[in-house]
Amino acid sequence: MGHTCSLGVAPKEHSGCLSDGTESLEATGLFLAVSRIEGMDTVAIACFDGFDELDAIGPYEVFENAARFGASWDVTLRSARESDIVTASHGLRIEPDGPLADVAPDLLVVAGGGWNDRSEAGVWTETERGDLPDAVAAAHDRGATVAGVCTGGMVLSRAGLLDGRPAVTHGGAIEDLRATDAAVVDARVVDDDDVLTCGGVTSGLDLAVHLVEREWGADVAAAVCEEMEYEPRGDIFRGESA
Repeated sequence: MGHTCSLGVAPKEHSGCLSDGTESLEATGLFLAVSRIEGMDTVAIACFDGFDELDAIGPYEVFENAARFGASWDVTLRSARESDIVTASHGLRIEPDGPLADVAPDLLVVAGGGWNDRSEAGVWTETERGDLPDAVAAAHDRGATVAGVCTGGMVLSRAGLLDGRPAVTHGGAIEDLRATDAAVVDARVVDDDDVLTCGGVTSGLDLAVHLVEREWGADVAAAVCEEMEYEPRGDIFRGESA
């Protein structure tokens, strides 16, 4: 059974600024006491040539804003393999923080892009090469929570993480996902505890906000949504493992 996430936002109170000119958390009325039950302190977002920009940068901004509002997350962009520059599907060039192999994140997010058109650079090529799915499977085996954004979910599928589990992906890849052992569901975000997937492109924002709320509470998620002027939408399906 799915449900729609609704976040309340605390009212702003203008009473002070930080040294860099931005408002303090106290000034915005969003000073938050955050307590953690389980640790999830390091986040890596896996990028590769041909990744969709918003699949990675959207969640990155959500997570970094969450850190401003109390989440003790260390968020990095990681290349699928050693590379000084990674070029995204629309031409954006990023300098990753290092290769994925150099870290053991608590949360690994895999961007999508390039699956539907079988691009020479993108998810299709990465799944055919096999080293990224292998790295994702290894991270999960070490205890990481793994999330696939858009067709990044097809990397999770190739890694064997979606077998027998509820999942969703970009509409253009749904039939490909149905051809696997995943249990495809109609939802914006699918949360099956240590494995999460979401629909196409912008749904990565919803997945990221959901993870912020799940790990750090509704107040932190609400603060992020207010800062970004973003309103999450669509159903969140929770699997039996969640």
